[in-house]
Amino acid sequence: MNKILRLITTSFFIAIVISGCSSKKSSKPKIADKPPMALYEDASLALESANFEKASEILEALDSRYPFGPHSDQVQLDLIYAYYKRNEMALTLANIDKFIRLNPTHKDLDYVYYMRGLTNLLVDDQFFQNLFGVDRFNRDQSYSQRSFKDFNRILKYYPTSEYAKDAKQRMVYLKDRIARYEISIAEWYIKREAYIAAINRSKVVLNNYPDTNSVKSALEIMIQGYDELGLEEPKNNALSVLKLNYPDSKVVKRSESFSLFNW
Repeated sequence: MNKILRLITTSFFIAIVISGCSSKKSSKPKIADKPPMALYEDASLALESANFEKASEILEALDSRYPFGPHSDQVQLDLIYAYYKRNEMALTLANIDKFIRLNPTHKDLDYVYYMRGLTNLLVDDQFFQNLFGVDRFNRDQSYSQRSFKDFNRILKYYPTSEYAKDAKQRMVYLKDRIARYEISIAEWYIKREAYIAAINRSKVVLNNYPDTNSVKSALEIMIQGYDELGLEEPKNNALSVLKLNYPDSKVVKRSESFSLFNW
């Protein structure tokens, strides 16, 4: 009896899901059968009016029906933009990677890399950060790192691009964020007495992000790590750099007090 009841219940829910899916499909507006130029004009009007859902539907139809038609490359670029504005990050990234693969020498690659940088940056921002202002620099920064590489690619290969200035500004923000992430890992290693690993993480900050606010923390962690390992020479070298650049550091003042006391 229980098996029959479960079977009926399961069938009922499956029927609801199928019904829901079919209703969604039937409610989705069909794209009129028009010549490619007419469809592209409709898509352009939808983009201009910020109706990105309608724009993406028309562009999808245009791409499917006329993959080699006029404006085929521009259709792909517009589709990337429409997906991005709809917060369809997976579709945006998939279409970007496809475009780069099929058009490795396209004149608008600077725009495509810029859009990939923006998309990866947006993916890395979680719902709670946007809603409550939660700082998540200590979480996985893989998407931030990918975003940084894309913006850096624009500065390196397309320095005169109209997107170069904004890419540079975003890199400043990303460098600080990634550096703080490295510091959070170094601090985690210190707490677990993995001093060599903590020192190495601090070196990543000093070598790759020397113009961020995390340099001070990196030097302080290195000093603590070397001190715990009994390595006086590298400890004193790091302390000298810290004292030169951050004389108000608590670590510097503590070392000076210790020296006076011993004297």
